[in-house]
Amino acid sequence: MNALGRHILVEYYNCSSEVLNDVTTIENSMVEAAQSADATVINSSFHHFSPYGVSGVVVIQESHLAIHTWPEYGYAAVDLFTCGDEINPWICFEYLKKAFKSESHSAMEMNRGQQELLEKKEFNVQGMRDMTPPELKIARNVWLTDKNDSIASSFRHTGEMLFREKSPYQMVEVIDTYAYGKMLVIDKMVMTTEKDEFVYHEMITHPGMLMHKEPKNILVIGAGDGGTIKELFKHKSVEKITMVEIDEVVVNASKLHLPEISKELTNPKLDLIIGDGIQYVADAKDETYDMVIIDSSDPVGPAEGLFSEVFFQNVYRILKKDGIMTAQSESPRFNEKACQELFQVYDKVFGAANVFPYIAQIPTYPSGQWAFAYATKSGLNPKTGFDRNMRGLTDLKYYNEDLHFGAFALPNFVKELLNK
Repeated sequence: MNALGRHILVEYYNCSSEVLNDVTTIENSMVEAAQSADATVINSSFHHFSPYGVSGVVVIQESHLAIHTWPEYGYAAVDLFTCGDEINPWICFEYLKKAFKSESHSAMEMNRGQQELLEKKEFNVQGMRDMTPPELKIARNVWLTDKNDSIASSFRHTGEMLFREKSPYQMVEVIDTYAYGKMLVIDKMVMTTEKDEFVYHEMITHPGMLMHKEPKNILVIGAGDGGTIKELFKHKSVEKITMVEIDEVVVNASKLHLPEISKELTNPKLDLIIGDGIQYVADAKDETYDMVIIDSSDPVGPAEGLFSEVFFQNVYRILKKDGIMTAQSESPRFNEKACQELFQVYDKVFGAANVFPYIAQIPTYPSGQWAFAYATKSGLNPKTGFDRNMRGLTDLKYYNEDLHFGAFALPNFVKELLNK
């Protein structure tokens, strides 16, 4: 070869969209493609972008392999660049064609560094570095990115998929992140993590529970990871919790890999129903529950119907006269429109004077700021009727008596957004 390197520009068409949207599979395939050609892998760096798309590069001693995918088109653009005579990049090409299940492709090879155009320079590298080659170990740099068109949050993880199963409703995964421990991910969106789950679960649970005089019978819609159930059973007054989760795979994933979060899912006072929460609420009897907690995922896929006016009318109907609802209500920054529309529905159903937004800071959710709703049939104001003794509840990491009042003190931009 009369060039320093070979560079193949590849376009893979009609690939498996699921493969192209799977950062772990892509990273493994790129590393294995390099190794199949006897290249020496130095490190890898890969990002997944929610809802779809993967970018990444495998650095090899002989140069690199790079990729960006468009799963929505079944298309991947790949660079295969190798230096020297020993590594054949077309071996990598063939490996990736099979890995991506590509039905068609185009490829163009270029020679890089034409030697007749170069003049070799002599210089002494002795003393500049240790000439003993180090033992090579692959450094993996694999990232999950949860984003919309304007905001993104990225998390580095080990690259190993602890759990992955596609249910009839969504893709459920558990990954092991470096900063937040094990993370439950649904359709590439962060649901909860070992390190900061307590913020969300304490805040969706205790502000409402501590405002109710004696909450005994609780209905929870969603909450498949079990964290909300864990917090509810800290209240001695609870006699029964009915939990309706549509996706059993979420429950199974949490039981297997998030045992501290899901540990109360076997409590005998819990009636766990795998079913449609929307239908359950529609069929429930009037004035049955002291508390209803809506612990749903974002308003897409199976959770979309949990954001409708009809659903919340039924929630209102099944609450007792002194009943309270709390609900996750999206981010006033990340999901501004959804947050605003949800509070318009709450106001219409419960009456604006009976709806109180509150805020928590959750590091792993995009923008870090999340909204919740407290809504009541009795007019009980959480800003004035709160018992600062908190009924002796002390086993908490985030929520406390001072934070209760602070959470309901809204920033001005949130007040304007929600007209509160």
